[in-house]
Amino acid sequence: MSVRTDQYGNVLSTDSAKAAEAYSTGLYRLLAAQADVVAPFEEAIAHDPQFALAHVGLARALQTVNDAEATREAMATAKTLSDPCKMREQSHIHALDLLVSGKTADAYTAIRAHVSEYPRDAMVAQTCSSIFGLIGFSGQPGREAEMLAFNAALLPHYGKDDWWCQSQYAFALCETGNLKEADAYIDRSLALNPDNANGAHIRSHIWYEAGETKTGADYLTEWLKGYDRSAVMHGHLSWHVALWSLEQGDTAQMWQTVDADVAPGAALGLPINVLTDTASILFRAEIAGETVAPERWQQVSAYASRFYPKTSNAFIDMHAALAHAMAGKSEPLQVIIDHPVGPAADLVPDVALACRHIAAQDWAKAAHHLTHCMADHARIGGSRAQRDLLEHALLTCLLRQDRATEARQILALRRPVLAESVAWRNLTSAAV
Repeated sequence: MSVRTDQYGNVLSTDSAKAAEAYSTGLYRLLAAQADVVAPFEEAIAHDPQFALAHVGLARALQTVNDAEATREAMATAKTLSDPCKMREQSHIHALDLLVSGKTADAYTAIRAHVSEYPRDAMVAQTCSSIFGLIGFSGQPGREAEMLAFNAALLPHYGKDDWWCQSQYAFALCETGNLKEADAYIDRSLALNPDNANGAHIRSHIWYEAGETKTGADYLTEWLKGYDRSAVMHGHLSWHVALWSLEQGDTAQMWQTVDADVAPGAALGLPINVLTDTASILFRAEIAGETVAPERWQQVSAYASRFYPKTSNAFIDMHAALAHAMAGKSEPLQVIIDHPVGPAADLVPDVALACRHIAAQDWAKAAHHLTHCMADHARIGGSRAQRDLLEHALLTCLLRQDRATEARQILALRRPVLAESVAWRNLTSAAV
């Protein structure tokens, strides 16, 4: 009997070559953020219903399409099929079961232990490798440095020919300011697999941080032509295009992109992306001097209330607070102010109060609350590009108080890449 393995050499507990092949396809699609990620794991199970790790893969795939009930069912099935004699499989299932059960602190501990023992188990390792992973949303000081260390430790185990690990390390380098090295790693990754949506995303972030607006916009616009709209990253990558369109002054293209691929009712991605991307682009457009129709804010506020009626984590709550404040929805905004949760909960009330005061155009009070958050807003989560929403908000508050010199000094110290940007010029023009 042949031993079946995935593409990283991990033994798979199935006698079916077709089941193993389908599992590997599913793992590839998951790591590359490709469309139709659920189907390969279903195919693997069809070939071998007793294949425990295929059920785990199905659970993770179902998470990416926001099917919570089916996720739990798939994981429950995996647990009934696991073989106590297979140590990696047991550890794999235990760690990911904690994750899909929402026990993130315990999951983090179990996943770090598993990856230390089985570093090439990419299905598990990827849960901590990105800004939307367990480290990225840990809410802890130094989470960017920790993500860099985590990915750096994986590199020797994957080598120079693995597109996935190369791309994850590139993002960690980007988020800690090492753009030159990040460039080299993401170029190598994309040369190995140009269809990796996560790679295209990371390439875009590196160009954003380098201020390469036109280069980034041209690349991503072209790359998206071959990417399925139903894939998990499509809406967020479209947000990047919309942001760069605003940066270049092409507001017609920006609104076209938002309405077609970013906003609620158009985007097909996860609710976290639909909410945060839409609230972010509306706010950036508004402070740049664009007229944002009130119904747009009403729509995203209603979306936030539908999918996140309770506080969940600081990154989501920050954007929900913005949407509610700009839509004039005081009740859900007050819930966020009064009941923050999670490891970065201490930052949430000030951000939400700042949003309330921005909506009321009380710039001094808004600046006061934002200042409390700025020292370590990386704890909120998301990328530097996403948290530039806070940077722009503070700059706007200062400019509206005729404190342009102070705003320029803060910009030069905190985000020098923005100092020469069109975004900064838009802010200063809108504040006049």
